[in-house]
Amino acid sequence: MTAVAVQHHGGSRRPQHHPRPSPHASYISSPYQSRPQSYVPGPSHLRQEPPLPNSTSAPMNPRPAVSNDPVPMNGRRTTPSNLDIRRSSAVPGGTTANASSSAVARRISLQSLPTTASGVTGESEPEESVRDTSQRRPQPLLRSRSDFGPRGDDFESPGEEEWQVWGARHGFEDHYASEEYVSQLANNWYMYFTDKRHETTGNPRAIAYELQDWRMKDRLKTVSAALAICLNIGVEPPDQLKTIPGAKLEAWQDPTHPPAPKALDTIGKSLQAQYETLAIRTRYKQYLDPSVEETKKFCVSLRRNAKDERVLFHYNGHGVPKPTASGEIWVFNKNYTQYIPISLYDLQTWLAAPTFFVWDCSDAGNILSNFHRFVEKHEVEEEEQLAKDPTYPAVSFKPYIHLAACGVKESLPTNPLLPADVFTSCLTTPIEMALWFFVLQNPLPSPLTPEQAKKLPGKLQERRTPLGELNWIFTAITDTIAWTTLPRPLFRKFFRQDLMVAALFRNFLLAQRIMGAYNCHPQSYPELPDTHQHPLWESWDLAVEMALAQLPMLEEKEQGIRPEYEFHNSSFFTEQLTAFEVYLTQGAVQHKAPDQLPVVLQVLLSQQHRVRALILLGKFLDLGPWAVNLALSIGIFPYVLKLLQSAAQELKPVMVFIWTRVLAVDLTCQQDLLKDSGYTYFANILKPTEQLPVVDGLEHKAMCTFILAMLCNGYRQGQMVCNQSDIMAHCLDHLQNMDNPLLRQWACLCISQLWNDLPEAKWKGIRDNAPTKLSTLVRDTCCEVRAAMLYAMTTFLGIPDLTDEVARVEESIAWTIIEMAYDGNAMVRKELLVFFSRFVQRYENKLFVVAYEQLVEEREYRVHPPQDDGLDHKMGLHYARKQNRNRDGTIKASAQGFSHNSIFAAVWKHVLIMSVDPHPEVQRNATIIVDSVHSSMLQSPLGSPTQALMDELNRRAPKHSGSSQRSSDQRPSTPAPQESTATPTPQQGLLKRTASYLFTLPFGGSSDNSLPEPAARVRQRGPLPLRSRMTVDFSAPPEVNDAASTPGSYHAAKEPNSGGFHPRDMSEAPKLPLQSTFLEWSVEYFREPQMKPNEAEEPGSTDYNERLWRRSRNEAILRETQPQKEIAGSAKWTNPSGFFNNQTQPSKMTLHQFEDHLAVSDDRDTICIWDWKKQDRLSRFSNGNPEGSKISDLQFINEDDQAFLLTGSSDGVIRIYRNYDSGNKIEVASAWRALTHLVPSNVNSGMVLDWQQVSGKLLVAGDVKVIRVWAASSERCVVDINARSGSCVTSLTSDQMTGNMFVAGFGDGAVRVFDARNRPQEAMVKKWKDDTDKVWIKSVHMQRGGQRELLSASRNGKVKLWDIRMDKPLKVIRATNQTLMTASTHEHLPVFAV
Repeated sequence: MTAVAVQHHGGSRRPQHHPRPSPHASYISSPYQSRPQSYVPGPSHLRQEPPLPNSTSAPMNPRPAVSNDPVPMNGRRTTPSNLDIRRSSAVPGGTTANASSSAVARRISLQSLPTTASGVTGESEPEESVRDTSQRRPQPLLRSRSDFGPRGDDFESPGEEEWQVWGARHGFEDHYASEEYVSQLANNWYMYFTDKRHETTGNPRAIAYELQDWRMKDRLKTVSAALAICLNIGVEPPDQLKTIPGAKLEAWQDPTHPPAPKALDTIGKSLQAQYETLAIRTRYKQYLDPSVEETKKFCVSLRRNAKDERVLFHYNGHGVPKPTASGEIWVFNKNYTQYIPISLYDLQTWLAAPTFFVWDCSDAGNILSNFHRFVEKHEVEEEEQLAKDPTYPAVSFKPYIHLAACGVKESLPTNPLLPADVFTSCLTTPIEMALWFFVLQNPLPSPLTPEQAKKLPGKLQERRTPLGELNWIFTAITDTIAWTTLPRPLFRKFFRQDLMVAALFRNFLLAQRIMGAYNCHPQSYPELPDTHQHPLWESWDLAVEMALAQLPMLEEKEQGIRPEYEFHNSSFFTEQLTAFEVYLTQGAVQHKAPDQLPVVLQVLLSQQHRVRALILLGKFLDLGPWAVNLALSIGIFPYVLKLLQSAAQELKPVMVFIWTRVLAVDLTCQQDLLKDSGYTYFANILKPTEQLPVVDGLEHKAMCTFILAMLCNGYRQGQMVCNQSDIMAHCLDHLQNMDNPLLRQWACLCISQLWNDLPEAKWKGIRDNAPTKLSTLVRDTCCEVRAAMLYAMTTFLGIPDLTDEVARVEESIAWTIIEMAYDGNAMVRKELLVFFSRFVQRYENKLFVVAYEQLVEEREYRVHPPQDDGLDHKMGLHYARKQNRNRDGTIKASAQGFSHNSIFAAVWKHVLIMSVDPHPEVQRNATIIVDSVHSSMLQSPLGSPTQALMDELNRRAPKHSGSSQRSSDQRPSTPAPQESTATPTPQQGLLKRTASYLFTLPFGGSSDNSLPEPAARVRQRGPLPLRSRMTVDFSAPPEVNDAASTPGSYHAAKEPNSGGFHPRDMSEAPKLPLQSTFLEWSVEYFREPQMKPNEAEEPGSTDYNERLWRRSRNEAILRETQPQKEIAGSAKWTNPSGFFNNQTQPSKMTLHQFEDHLAVSDDRDTICIWDWKKQDRLSRFSNGNPEGSKISDLQFINEDDQAFLLTGSSDGVIRIYRNYDSGNKIEVASAWRALTHLVPSNVNSGMVLDWQQVSGKLLVAGDVKVIRVWAASSERCVVDINARSGSCVTSLTSDQMTGNMFVAGFGDGAVRVFDARNRPQEAMVKKWKDDTDKVWIKSVHMQRGGQRELLSASRNGKVKLWDIRMDKPLKVIRATNQTLMTASTHEHLPVFAV
């Protein structure tokens, strides 16, 4: 029987709906918004971490208001009496949003004036007259009694007076109307369980980038150079026509000045000087007008002295014939009477490889076309020689590089305004040649001559001088042209390997431009694309023009005419940095290399622009590993390595950030940190007393711990060096820093790397009391910190010399962290299992004893099942039959095993607990440990008795079925047998465990006083206290007498897994220890962008558009549904909205606020998601709870955006699903055991829960003595509030506006009100209990809107209305004369259904 009741009121006006749009607040997130983890690092220009928020995700931005403005009445405007919360969620990815007036309206809408129940007594304010009150009261809604449907008699509360004071119940309207509270609601709304740890459970993603080889391991240097100058001054070669006037300057020297031999010598010295400006360390030798014999001699000597390094061969052939088409160049005979050809084949034989050729002669293209042919001929001959004689010393003729002045059938320019060796001038004196060319090509009239321009004052190596600045700009521009036009491998090979090669190739780009203007096309091998039209040459022309414009003033300054004149530096670098900044803010959406990156590299040389360049470089590296790869390949690393020697305070923050990004991508850089003690740069910053000139200094200290951890990661030399300093002491100090969780996390990880596989460091940690200091983080508010602490503890295990002191320390650590088996975060529990696996492996023999005794206890439990005497918990970790127990329930000393109450027994029991963990990864890893121990036992001397025990247990294993009821004599702490389905069978059925080992597990556990002394010091939370016996006022669970459950089966649908879950390969034997991936997962944080908004906050992105659409959709729904409130109180609720076959009997149902989703669960573990409008089933899956249990509750969370489905089952487990509406994509976001000792059963209250979106807290209770509060942000139990009752909690509800007040209904008919702001012992502030009405409370509910009514519904059909300020119910309604099975209260209207 279902009845719908309306809380009828004396009267009410019809409120009018006035949609009033408020200004939209910007939906674009600040660049300072938080990351998926609870912290955000960065230098001064990065985002600062907010204090650890109440959640791990972000608030929704403000929305337009949907308002019910009070209408004028009797010439006045009435004031809205209460605020109604509509929903509670936020967009992930940020901290609190900027509030506006519309932000408040997003969650709080001014409701129509609420009404009150008729016949409810109350008091009006003394000064109000009856007339005034009646004028202010709305007109009554005239309704026929038949609208209510069938209903029983009303039980009027004491006093028949009309309840006069109307407004929100419980005195809430005064508090909620305060400006401060409204602002707080608008600013602090979050989404939960959306962080990276929930998506990956600590599993690192596959590396999606390929690390480039930027170090150039096969780097060659040009060690020797031969400058062969064949001019034969005064004699013109026969095949070259000399124009008069014509080009005559050679190496900027005039060869016509007599005498000729002296002129040639001057030219040779000048050319060598020009080359020395490119590479001073190369050995140069001039060969002026060489003969054939000299040429062979110096070529052979050149190769012999250079060994395997590169040699340079410069050939000036202006005084000899052109190279022949058959591949010959010309020199002289001894008497200079003949031109003698030298075949390139012979030249290759003399010089071999590696070689670099510069050909400054006409028809130089003939050389390139023939050179490759001769090399191939040489290689064939070498192969033939090797075939004949394997001991033959083969000669290599590759690699080789060519730069040639022109192509085939091209002659050098003979313009008298140009030098004769224009190609050589471009290669060796690019700035002078560029100035000369600029004056020649300047279309504007100018008195400036090329000779004057060439004399621009300054020095090439001094960047503050005019000439030095132009050289600096030229280097940056040619580097950038090459970077943007060449393939990356070619760029690194020619522009980053060797100073000589890089300089000549940069200058070759200028030769392409200048000689192309005179119809001459320089050639190269490997071939470079033509770049003479690159747009950056315009920037070069501007820089040259600005410099030459100041040349007259500079000359006057040198002459003393203008002594005060100062050279105005070029704005080129400033403008390029601005362009780079624009790229970072606007153009870095795709992985496109920025054109300005080589310029940034050059700017690092300047102290003036260095800080800005480093900051921009840091922003670029923040884009991800692809950006780090680009920066390393461009050659940034030597610069940032050298800057570690700088003591400049302003560089420290950005240097820390840059090195963090580099090491996160390329770990090979750790070796470079040891050079010149570069690591001390970060060790000094890590000192607690060291202050950085940034606001978020703690973030940078966290990055320093990361850098030092990476230095030690797998690098013994780095470990040794770091342990000689105070780095460990600094990390231990930072463990106590509660302001920055990232610092605490990486302090733990740094400690772990300092002592990993290094016994000396572990002893140092013992002396520094490191394990004790780490143990203070067992209950840290950040999940990542707790996991990092466990990682550090795990790496501590394993000192080879297992002395008593070492054993004591390791056992103490185990006692300290064992309570974390009940942690709410799966990643933390995974790390705990890694520790347990190391611990089990280290103390394997002791664990064999423990496991064997546990099997014996299990047999004892089967043969002598427990009796319900209320003293079971006194046995602690173990079990014994009644004859072996003392009167107080403890086990007699004579019956205690070797492992009684030892840490080894505790560890083993908790591993068994976790083998049935609700999270699939935790369960998989725990079963590996269990199976490994059992398999090893079977191979040990204990094998035979162990096998016998297992066989007996299998024979005694109870046969169970999902629909059978549990026997009444089963002890409360014993779960239903479930392993046969919940736990994988190890090794193809070799080990078939029964489930009875769970009798000591999550459902009973050990009491605090039963643990040895080490555990008492740890203050374990442990399992909840059990109710010893049912109290006299406790009525039997009503479902016992209800109809039997419908036929059905467990695990009938697919059970979802967590993100990144890989099932265990059962063909592989279990191996210990388990391997942690937490360090690699943590490193990923520094590979992800931190300084730009998430994808979902980037305007135009798909996620952003989807979120924007959902926001608009939700606002539209609000606008459409507001007017329905006018008629909802009087309209009939009989219109069906759909019918569909769920295939199993629905037990729990919940509707999404905005989506057309209906979640339905049956009386077992199957959940169906329906689209109730289309009557289509979207997904069907199993909740995975064990047989004999059921799903207790379903709730949607984060409904404003992408909702998750939260389920609670009667075995005390909470599961949260993402993508619940997609059968293929559904995943477990989180799962944990919220109540650690419930009996999986259909015959008690199971677990009841209430989710508070506003505070991110989950209230859970049931057949326990406490109400447990879990915080979603920290994923841990924050408080246990005493329920103050001997009866079970049957229903929970809370104030969804603040989360401060909550109400619990009990099995004995009592209703209690709690205030979470009080101490747990004083939390209960109100108790309602009618000794004449001790009936099971089926539902209590407090409206989130409307009048905030608080209703309780009992199984006898009575529905009571309460005000927490009153001692009696405001009204009692007999809703039905039959057994009330369910009750539901509307969130906003005075309507409930039973």
